[in-house]
Amino acid sequence: MDQSQNISNQADQAVGQAQGSNTAQSAKESCQEAGQQMKAKAQEAADAVKNRVGAQK
Repeated sequence: MDQSQNISNQADQAVGQAQGSNTAQSAKESCQEAGQQMKAKAQEAADAVKNRVGAQK
């Protein structure tokens, strides 16, 4: 393998690693966003129950 092929292979590896890192970061952010949405929905449900229980007193 000559030097230009070696450099090309290293560049390809770097691109692949960067793409993998971007994909992992995107997945992490998606999971965090989904978690925040679930937390907000759970809080809304808890507030609705509190309001309902309070209205029955």
